[in-house]
Amino acid sequence: MKLIFLDIDGTLTEPGRNVPPHSALDAVRAAQAAGNRVFLCSGRNYAMLSPLLSYGFDGYVASAGGYVVCGDRVLYDHPMTDAQYRDALRLMRENGILVTVETRNGSFCDGGIADLLNRVSNGNSELMRWRRAIEEELNILPIDRYDGSPVYKIIFYCERAEQLAPVRAVMERDFSFVVQDGFGFGVVNGEIINRAFDKGRGVALVAKELGVNIADTVGFGDSMNDLEMIETVGTSVCMANGSETLKQRADVVCPAVTENGLAQAFRDLGLC
Repeated sequence: MKLIFLDIDGTLTEPGRNVPPHSALDAVRAAQAAGNRVFLCSGRNYAMLSPLLSYGFDGYVASAGGYVVCGDRVLYDHPMTDAQYRDALRLMRENGILVTVETRNGSFCDGGIADLLNRVSNGNSELMRWRRAIEEELNILPIDRYDGSPVYKIIFYCERAEQLAPVRAVMERDFSFVVQDGFGFGVVNGEIINRAFDKGRGVALVAKELGVNIADTVGFGDSMNDLEMIETVGTSVCMANGSETLKQRADVVCPAVTENGLAQAFRDLGLC
């Protein structure tokens, strides 16, 4: 039996979408029929990945490893403390950084994010359509509707990397700052993730729970928040549409998500 871990955005689906290609779903079901188990392994929180659970996955590593479920059993649940969240938000605000905060059951974003993207991209209509589609498809709400629930992860947007320096000086001991290298348009975009967890440790927890050797795990990703998963699994795969840095670290590079890459890689690796 192999344990297969799939990032969502840019790997299982196009970014911000909740419907995988038919070829990917067929491959997942064939892999399960062959005796393997397939898990989501995403930076998304539970609320954002839950629409995909209707496709019959065996569990999930959510919030970049902060919330891990195998079958109906919660293996790990580690939100920020209230003090950590307050400190992070204060520092972001003081340095002009816009945020999306993610709880288990919701995501809440600053209204100025759309204005920032519009300004730095000179009104790029494609980018703005992409942003609106993501907010609607993933049900991201305005930050004034944040209900005070524990926060697992904060996504940041700013114009200059220097804006992050004061935040890092205070927070980097306890949090990793994962900056995406493919966002473009002059926006510094990334997320802060508690050093207490990551996707790789989530993979290890599931393997231990099921008594499966880590050598018998396979991970698929596309961005730098997949790095720990890629470094943990027995066989690692990066999508052709993914980060150039991650491609160099992966064992295999497969075709892009829009080119039925997941299905081809499943076949090539003998998973289905």
